Amino acid sequence: MKSRLGEPEFTIDAKRLDTRSLNQRVREAVRNGHKQLVLKNVTGQRYLAAGLQGGIKIDVFGTPGNDLGAFMDGPRVVVHGNGQDGFGNTMNNGEIIIHGDVGDITGMSARGGRIFIRGDVGYRTGVHMKEHQGLRPIIAIGGTAQDFLGEYMAGGVILVLGLNRKGLTHDADFVGTGMHGGVIYVRGEVRSIGREVEIFEMDQEDNRLVEGIVKEFSKHFDCKVDDILASSFKKLVPSSSRPYGNLYTY
Repeated sequence: MKSRLGEPEFTIDAKRLDTRSLNQRVREAVRNGHKQLVLKNVTGQRYLAAGLQGGIKIDVFGTPGNDLGAFMDGPRVVVHGNGQDGFGNTMNNGEIIIHGDVGDITGMSARGGRIFIRGDVGYRTGVHMKEHQGLRPIIAIGGTAQDFLGEYMAGGVILVLGLNRKGLTHDADFVGTGMHGGVIYVRGEVRSIGREVEIFEMDQEDNRLVEGIVKEFSKHFDCKVDDILASSFKKLVPSSSRPYGNLYTY
């Protein structure tokens, strides 16, 4: 069977395979030149696509475990379901697209690449996210987030759309705690923010950036771009690039 890109798909049935065995199968397929992989019956296996490089596409059916895409540099991983914790951990480049919800510390220390989530994310999403050698990571969340979104964030962009919310006030508390770089855009209202963060109205540059991300999000999840952009967004930025400088002795 061929994918939409014309490459033959290589299917791996993850049923009865543990984490190590499944990852060995994936890496063997990549070494053999396969660029389009389909993983079926995934049930909690960890580290999928971790450290992989180049133009590889992996479709995951099921619920993958922690650290999917960790240290990934280039591949595109599409998860047709929910995911667990640590997706995109220290990710360098590529895309992770999740057609469901995902757990805690999504995008932890990411320094490039893009993560699109159709549903909600857990706690500490984007923690320690940064920009590295011209790369700018982006996390777009279709639903809402739990507490400490963007904690200690040093760079990159987080966008929270709240599409599954009846109201437009998000439950997350302490958003941006310790944040000293990057920007968080929230459609609607934030319940509480960290002391290191200030809220501003959007300017033209912000609107252009958000519009581009929303259009890309819509391509993955078939949302109504105009309806989303017609809503009010808030811009959260750090008030200082060194919020804890007075605690240091140097």
